[in-house]
Amino acid sequence: MSGATFADAARRLAGLMPRLLGWRPDDFWNCTPAELAAILSADEPSGAPLSRADMIALMERERDG
Repeated sequence: MSGATFADAARRLAGLMPRLLGWRPDDFWNCTPAELAAILSADEPSGAPLSRADMIALMERERDG
């Protein structure tokens, strides 16, 4: 990306997100760079999947009431 500015890259990504993820502009502009990086790299395996017990524990901990 030689010579490209941050603004150039942001505009390109903002244009891709509706096609890739169905995002509206506000979804993109309210996303942090870390969140965007995590979403775009989600297809890369990062270890073992959660076990059923771990998933149930997460759901119990994060329950909205």
